[in-house]
Amino acid sequence: MPDADSPLIASLRAAVTAAPDDVPLRVHLAELLLAAGDQQGAIEHAAAALQRDPGSDQARALMTRAMADPASSSSAPSPAQGEPRQPTSGDTEDGTEAQTEQPSRQDGEFDWGRLEDEFRGVVQPMYVDEQGNEVPDVSAFEVEQAGIRLADVGGLQDVKDRLEASFLAPMRNPELRKLYGKQLRGGLLLYGPPGCGKTFIARAVAGEMGAQFISVSITDVLEMWIGSSEKNLHELFETARRNTPCVVFLDELDAIGQKRSHTRSSGMRTTVNQLLTELDGVANNNDGVFVLGATNAPWDVDPALRRPGRFDRVVLVLPPDEDAREAIVKYHLRGRPIAGVDARRIAKATDGYSGADLAHLCDTAAERALLDAVRSGEARMVEMRDFDGALPEVRPSIGPWLDVAKNVALFANEGGAYNELLRYLKKRKLA
Repeated sequence: MPDADSPLIASLRAAVTAAPDDVPLRVHLAELLLAAGDQQGAIEHAAAALQRDPGSDQARALMTRAMADPASSSSAPSPAQGEPRQPTSGDTEDGTEAQTEQPSRQDGEFDWGRLEDEFRGVVQPMYVDEQGNEVPDVSAFEVEQAGIRLADVGGLQDVKDRLEASFLAPMRNPELRKLYGKQLRGGLLLYGPPGCGKTFIARAVAGEMGAQFISVSITDVLEMWIGSSEKNLHELFETARRNTPCVVFLDELDAIGQKRSHTRSSGMRTTVNQLLTELDGVANNNDGVFVLGATNAPWDVDPALRRPGRFDRVVLVLPPDEDAREAIVKYHLRGRPIAGVDARRIAKATDGYSGADLAHLCDTAAERALLDAVRSGEARMVEMRDFDGALPEVRPSIGPWLDVAKNVALFANEGGAYNELLRYLKKRKLA
């Protein structure tokens, strides 16, 4: 009989660790462990083999032997014929050996229920609480610290003031909040042209509040299987409730919470219904959970999401002003070899550019310097002339969004929802 600590078994353990999906190798190791009297080790490896290949006859047979009485399943030699056999607990009164109950069924189908019951005490849970009870595995949603604050956002003072008045001031003044019956919960919708820093602002709000931050996109929520999207949304909010205070940021809200009247898919309608349920917190307490949504098309968001208690506060995030553009240019030039770059002049020449446009402008200017260095064979600094050459190539990208927004602000401004957008368009003489 091989020893459970023999070099052969040790080598096979190492081989299985290196190739965990090699079923024949794992079955061979389980056979040797069973022969060595290590029933628990044999069961673990046989179960792992069946998990990877449920149709393996060898693994089934081995599991059946391992789950039987250890004395009867061992490969140890039987007593000598002349030696009297002592009755065991598995023998009948007349000395004949009783039939040991097997986990396999009479029809040859493996009895997974019996195996689960027997195996439950062998494999210990991955995570337990203070009382030793099993707790679920970690959430699929990453909870992080924001690391930035509103002071790190260049310019956009109007947006900061709106956020302070509608969102941050109640949180900073708990006594006043209690006096006026204000709950520590709520939702806020950020909307505006693409590339203008809505995600960055949401992260800064979480940092300002000293709260945990969970950023979610449509790929984290939406799935093709019916019920999976709703389950993902519930798990998202359960994770936030376990980590209060927490800011949940839903990017592309018009995709997750699109108008139910515009979709033919019943699955999407139930996804929106689930989001409404989680926001209301009917079955759960949402105190300490703040929800920020971002969208380029608020007119495509389901109206039910805009009702009080949900995304009832709306902030328009417009292209950066001059101070913000200067800060963005300096941010994207950090760590690059520059000389004589006038960030203020660049900011004045880029009115109407989004933050993403400015990042592209800096990349294009650096690319011009790089190509010049390749041609000349001598490295040089990124200079103002590179930006002068890049400006005609990089134009503002928010024009198509402004065209759509203009039509909405002029002809679908029900209840004055887009008055702020309309004022911006008139200021730029676009409406």
